[in-house]
Amino acid sequence: MASIAGGAELVRYNTVARTLHALIAGMVIFNLASGIGGDALEDIWNPFPLHKGTGIIILLLSLIRLGWRFTWTMPAWPATMSNLQRLAAKVAHAALYALMLIVPVTGWIMSSANSKYPISIWGLFEWPKLAVTKGSALAEAAHEGHEVLGFLMAGLVVLHIAAALHHHFVIKDTILRRMF
Repeated sequence: MASIAGGAELVRYNTVARTLHALIAGMVIFNLASGIGGDALEDIWNPFPLHKGTGIIILLLSLIRLGWRFTWTMPAWPATMSNLQRLAAKVAHAALYALMLIVPVTGWIMSSANSKYPISIWGLFEWPKLAVTKGSALAEAAHEGHEVLGFLMAGLVVLHIAAALHHHFVIKDTILRRMF
């Protein structure tokens, strides 16, 4: 534990939680940017093979992170947070965890239905396709869900970052520092 101003101790998330947070956060931001802006880049660079592989890695790391989260207790909320703020944080975190699982699964379904090739994981190995038929109700629902939930996730990520910065610069509590 590190000391902070006023002699209080900074209780941080453990190294595994902080590392998984950083890895997943970077990949989610890349995938949101490449998913939302990918069509505009296709004449210069096709981001979608990397986007698809990164999505599968996000899914796997999120499962590991969720498993880790259930085996390790997070630091207590700072006293500066009201019960309503704590509830909002819990709901936002639950939504982010759900989206870190659902968005990659919808992408996996969509890619399985629309491509004759397996998903390449960064050129290192191939990820198997699911048995989904192009044009099926599942494929169509996955396509629409992937887009809508991707935009929802982008909004939640912006809200999450804004809340962390608000805590750090306005409230001046330890919320942001405990994850780094």
